[in-house]
Amino acid sequence: AAEMAKHRAIFSQGAAQNGVSHANAKALYDAMEKFAGYGFNKSHSAPYAYLGYLTAYLKANHGAAFMAANLSCVMDFTDKVQQLFDDAKANKLNVLAPDINTGAYRFVATDRKTIQYGLGAVKGTGHGAIENIVTVRAAKGLYVDLLDFVKRVDRHTVNRRAMEALIRAGAFDLLDGNRASLLASLPQAVELADKADRDVQQENLFGDATAGDLEVLTPIKITPWGDRERLKNEKLALGFYLSGHPFTSYEREIRQFVKTRLADVQPKDEPILMAGILIDQRVRNAKRGRMCVITLDDGTARIEAVVYNEVFDKKRAIMIDDQPLIIRGTVGIDDFSGGMRVIVDEMLGIEDARRHVRSMTLSMNGQADSGKLRQILSPHLAVNLPNSCVINIRYNNGVAEVPITLPDKWRVRVTDPLLEDLYKWLSPSNVDLEYETTNMLPPPPARRYRNSGNAGNGGGYQAFQGGDY
Repeated sequence: AAEMAKHRAIFSQGAAQNGVSHANAKALYDAMEKFAGYGFNKSHSAPYAYLGYLTAYLKANHGAAFMAANLSCVMDFTDKVQQLFDDAKANKLNVLAPDINTGAYRFVATDRKTIQYGLGAVKGTGHGAIENIVTVRAAKGLYVDLLDFVKRVDRHTVNRRAMEALIRAGAFDLLDGNRASLLASLPQAVELADKADRDVQQENLFGDATAGDLEVLTPIKITPWGDRERLKNEKLALGFYLSGHPFTSYEREIRQFVKTRLADVQPKDEPILMAGILIDQRVRNAKRGRMCVITLDDGTARIEAVVYNEVFDKKRAIMIDDQPLIIRGTVGIDDFSGGMRVIVDEMLGIEDARRHVRSMTLSMNGQADSGKLRQILSPHLAVNLPNSCVINIRYNNGVAEVPITLPDKWRVRVTDPLLEDLYKWLSPSNVDLEYETTNMLPPPPARRYRNSGNAGNGGGYQAFQGGDY
């Protein structure tokens, strides 16, 4: 407005010099000044609406190409890659895992419904490394195994850190699905590749035509990663979970006492139980001391929750990233954001919750190995410890089924290592935990909250009266 007022005199003077009357010049400038109040916004709204239409058309009719282009634009920003990846899945697009034999630096649409993951989005690789992998593959054919890959690429450009990241991301899965073995065998592969290079140099001196071609990699035999370890390493390499969700392996047991999925959470006056993987936590200073805003993800949705200092100071030790967390809280509407906000009054880690396991039932068939069972249970015996659980066997030999309860000397404390061993041996569907949920959490405090703004910035939920928060 100030700039327009300054130019009025300049405009009037120029109009007079060109024979335009003062009245006409004033009327014209008044119209221009009025247009200046809304013309900028109006001129922007038209092209934005047009671009919105074009992008909606492309997404609806050429979804794979559209999403591949968008993913390529944000491939250096993990959060945005995950948002677009989730959106692509929601729109029934298939995003293939990273693959050294089919992937390029960027995300590529391979057909109208399929996107090949961009190798450049794997952390720790870089443009030069991926370009070298793709160039060598185009010139000399597909890679056949880990040693072939290590020998052929430029190891100064595709360094060991990049190779490890590609293994963790699953880019070698179609050559060898045991990522743990590949990672353990990588040092040997690099050593053999270096030796082959030296042999080639000797070939140049002595004419030995077979030098450098006799090296064979013997992969280190190691147990494949379980789902949790695989997903943990995927997150290291990609920044998020690609092939699954870590909450899945806990869901059967947690759903015994946490019935509500995060996608189904709605504002409610009474506190409710929620659970998910802790994927983010941000500590802030508030009026009453330190508070923490946490983000939980159960594979159906994500939700933010506010942990004030009274709970945060007591429970911070169990607030571990990428681990399951059970919370109880009041769900309300945040007036600042318009979304939901959860105020936490109690929380449990998965190990705390498992102290309330009453019994464990193992389903076993006629080929069950009692020696194997003894080997798995022995390190976890907790005969005289409180909160140990009894072991039940559901034994089926194909003709008949009988329940067996092991003696008290075989009571155990339920832990992740114990469950992982049992899952590998019997499969998760044959391991059932029964919880005693009556006294799992103390009664909720007699507190009620009023949302007065943005709790995430330290304001927000205040007491109605009397010292409650």
